[in-house]
Amino acid sequence: MSKENVHKRDLMREQLAHQAAKLMAEGGITDHAFAKRKAARQLGAADTQHLPSNQEVDEALHSYRALYQHDSHPGILRQLREEALAAMRLLAEFNPYLTGSVLSGTAGVHSDINLMLFSDDAKAVLLFLLKHNLEFEDGEWIVRIGGHEETVPSYTMTADSGMQTHIIVLPENARYSGSRHPETHADIAAVEALLAS
Repeated sequence: MSKENVHKRDLMREQLAHQAAKLMAEGGITDHAFAKRKAARQLGAADTQHLPSNQEVDEALHSYRALYQHDSHPGILRQLREEALAAMRLLAEFNPYLTGSVLSGTAGVHSDINLMLFSDDAKAVLLFLLKHNLEFEDGEWIVRIGGHEETVPSYTMTADSGMQTHIIVLPENARYSGSRHPETHADIAAVEALLAS
């Protein structure tokens, strides 16, 4: 492949990342794959084998929000993080971790809060939610734990504002798997520190 083609492809990849970021920032799209496909259609990029990574889209989203939403975005992000912290404190006995766009800072007004809880008793979180009269929808989530896929319980709570908090419950041993990193997983203390800074 000629150097010119490589350069052209990188430029297209960059344009796709920025277009996908714009769609996520303005169109309320929260699914990276959907945003990338829509951006490819809008830019007439038939070669979808070279779509940008989620990380590239997130970097473009950070830039977009800093440039075009610098007045509104910090307040929205702070509100989402405060909501997340309130839910984490409520669910503290299950060692909650915040993950996803609310932690990374790319979340917007249509974003959901994503929490991971840990318990070997699959029914413990369900009983806790019922005991506290919290409204939720339950479901299942497929996750990769220790090299193999497992189905774990998931719960979605919807606030009066329409904001959704998605919770997945992982077995206790997954908590010590070493796959949690400060930039992708934050416990209560880390979210408190984020809000204090």
